[in-house]
Order: sequence, then C-alpha cells, then structure tokens
Amino acid sequence: MRTDPTDTGGLFSGRRPGTAPVKYRALPERASRRRQRFDGLLAFALLAAIALICLSFWGPLPVGWLWVGSQIDYHTGSVSFGILCAFVGLLGTLLVGLSIMRRLDEAWILIRRAAGHDQRSGVLVRIFAITAVIGAISFTVWLVLIGGLGSNLVPKRGA
Repeated sequence: MRTDPTDTGGLFSGRRPGTAPVKYRALPERASRRRQRFDGLLAFALLAAIALICLSFWGPLPVGWLWVGSQIDYHTGSVSFGILCAFVGLLGTLLVGLSIMRRLDEAWILIRRAAGHDQRSGVLVRIFAITAVIGAISFTVWLVLIGGLGSNLVPKRGA
C-alpha cells in the first residue's frame, strides 16, 4: 500500500472517497482546429464579460444606486430610507454580479479546456484584483485632480 500523500488525497492511512485519480478508457478526442479557435474566441468573450461586470462594480453600479437612493429620498422625503434602499440594492446587485461572474469563470475553464489548453483554475480572482487596482487609481485621480477635493491646477470659474 502506498502512503504518499499525493496518492492518498493528503491522508497517510488511505484515500478519501472521491479523490481517486481520473482514469479514462481511452484518451479524449481532440476537436478540429477550427472548433478550437471558436472555443478560444468564446473563452475570450467570457473573459471580457467577466472583466466588464467586475469593472462595473467600481463605478457604474454605485453611481446608479446612489441615483436610485436620491430619487427615493426625493419622493419620500426620507434621507435615511433613500440611503437604506441604495445600500441594500447595491449589496444585492454586487452579490448577484459575483454569482454570475463565478458561473462565467467556471464556464471559461471548461471552454478553455475545450480549446485545447490545460486550464485548471479560473481567472476571477486575478481579474477582480486588477479591476480593484484600476478602480482605486481611477477614484484617486478623480478625487484629487478632477472633482472631489477641488483642483488647484484648474480653479473653478465664478469663484
């Protein structure tokens, strides 16, 4: 009996159920080059969709929910209710967006495999990190230079 942890699923006494190596009766057939190219383009489209959804977390969604909250405040006269609705709506939208991105990431892995790549992990974490950096830099530039703190480089007119 082998007790190598890579053979036993990390245990020295035996293999955990469901961790046996996958054994195929025969090697899977490769698709045609044309089909692999199509799958590669489809994987790229999914990657772009994941990136666009993730980028929307750092600007359009918060601004949109702030607008919705301001409209609720205007119609009800309650600032607290407007803020609450905007916060709950944004949180719900973010959770739904993360769920969609996770499913797209799993589909991306499968399509990359179909395109002939040995894809074992997704890119969701990397894309989220990259868009977080882009969002933070963009917000800082906007806050310091354009709108938030007031620019010393471009004084406001009429002041």
